[in-house]
Amino acid sequence: MKHRAVRRRSVVLGIGATAGVAAVGGVALSARADSGSSGTTSSGALVFDKDAYTVKTTTVTDTHGDEHSVTYHFWKAVTYVAKPVDATYQSLIVSAPVEIDGTAVDPSDAPILFANSVGGYMPSSVAEATGVGAGGMSTGGGGAPGGATPSGSPSAAPNANDNTNANGGATASNQLLALAAGYVVVEPGARGRTLKNSVGEYYGTAPAAIVDLKAAVRYVRFNKGRIPGDTDRIVSAGTSAGGALSSLLGASGDGALYDEALAEIGAADASDAVFAVGAWCPITDLEHADGAYEWNWGTNALGTGDQVDQSVSRELRSQFAEYQASLKLKGLNGFGTLNARNYDTYLLKQYMEPSATAYLAALSDSERAAYLAKNTFLTWSGGRASFSWEDFLTHVGARKKTAPAFDALDLSAGENNLFGTGTTASRHFTAYGARNDSTGLGSKRVAGDIPEKLRLMNPMYHLARKNPGRARHWWIRLGTNDTDTSHVISANLAAAAKALGDEVNHLYYWDQGHGANTDPGDFITWIAKVTGHSQR
Repeated sequence: MKHRAVRRRSVVLGIGATAGVAAVGGVALSARADSGSSGTTSSGALVFDKDAYTVKTTTVTDTHGDEHSVTYHFWKAVTYVAKPVDATYQSLIVSAPVEIDGTAVDPSDAPILFANSVGGYMPSSVAEATGVGAGGMSTGGGGAPGGATPSGSPSAAPNANDNTNANGGATASNQLLALAAGYVVVEPGARGRTLKNSVGEYYGTAPAAIVDLKAAVRYVRFNKGRIPGDTDRIVSAGTSAGGALSSLLGASGDGALYDEALAEIGAADASDAVFAVGAWCPITDLEHADGAYEWNWGTNALGTGDQVDQSVSRELRSQFAEYQASLKLKGLNGFGTLNARNYDTYLLKQYMEPSATAYLAALSDSERAAYLAKNTFLTWSGGRASFSWEDFLTHVGARKKTAPAFDALDLSAGENNLFGTGTTASRHFTAYGARNDSTGLGSKRVAGDIPEKLRLMNPMYHLARKNPGRARHWWIRLGTNDTDTSHVISANLAAAAKALGDEVNHLYYWDQGHGANTDPGDFITWIAKVTGHSQR
């Protein structure tokens, strides 16, 4: 089988029938599926069977267009918890290279790429996977909040595009390149927001996905010496909601906040900390994402040409200004304290102009002249690009989402479903959304369990508390034309990690949209660098 890991690389500049009653901080967690969830599995099931693999061979095309023959050991779906809610999703696959281009390799001390394929906070399954990269090639389940329990292959999710899998999550590029570089690849499944059982209870809403991914990390680390690879050098990766979850894994490692939920599903007694994080366009910091979105895209029209309600947009922008000021974050490279008044300048100087400069510099003279003729807002002088924030917004064009973008007043956003509970498909999770609800709800306040769920789902919460179990290495990427969330979301994440002394590699891809990953080869090299591994 041949796998082409990436398109031609672009140059860029430095993603049971019975309701349970156990809870964490008042958050009910244990609604169960109708099958595959007996909850009585022996702890012995958490011992990885190192001999239960099949031998497979594949061809991987690298970012330079060269083909590599890779023979690897493949372990089909293994349930990673002792008391699964739904083993269809709570399982993982493992791929370990043993021969590359005819040369034997020993993966026992190789870094482990822990690559989730979650998109849209939807379910992700590797239960039927037959080889490496399957998580990034399949949908992993889906369905509408009001529909039946997901099965089969649903139509593409609204956030899916040519850069993503059908649910808007990561494709298989990173996994394939990692395997060809001699790394071990672990691909976990996880429950997602649309899952519900026969009595209508949702069992994959927040915080199920992050609890599952933590349990999968614990399984890997519990099996040190049995599972191939260096379990102290786990590098998480994900795109969109998967990028948010990857960031959350990195920020919240070994956080006690999750212990009860992990015990409830029978997670292994091991650390859930990861060594490094790869996050592409992370859809995170959800309780502040509406304000950040309006600050960024508030004046941009929708694809229909219509403007969103500007009174709503202004109020949300005001909330963002208060939030950003409260963070007291300093920009990278000595920029100073970030606030709503200077963030446009920061984004331009730190990210947008350098990204455009690198893009233009890589073009031939004729190609560059043609691009500049078409995009007259750009000034090209002395080998550098410059432009105004207003012209940049015009260049990007239509915003993807209405206002509010995430806590929709009519409860129609996927994130509303993410915070559903019991038989309630969708709920508000911000004070603004609840106060301005348009569905006729009796209460104008968020439910009492929402604040705890938000803490469980937000990496910024854990970074602000200087979590000692966090990852110390961060690879963060976003396309400049991505309007699925605000550009400040990933920039704040980078600034928060950098403020703690962590190593941060954060870049924007010029003229790229949601889910873009145009430098995967550099990511694989970065893994070797930060883990101290000699890349093949």
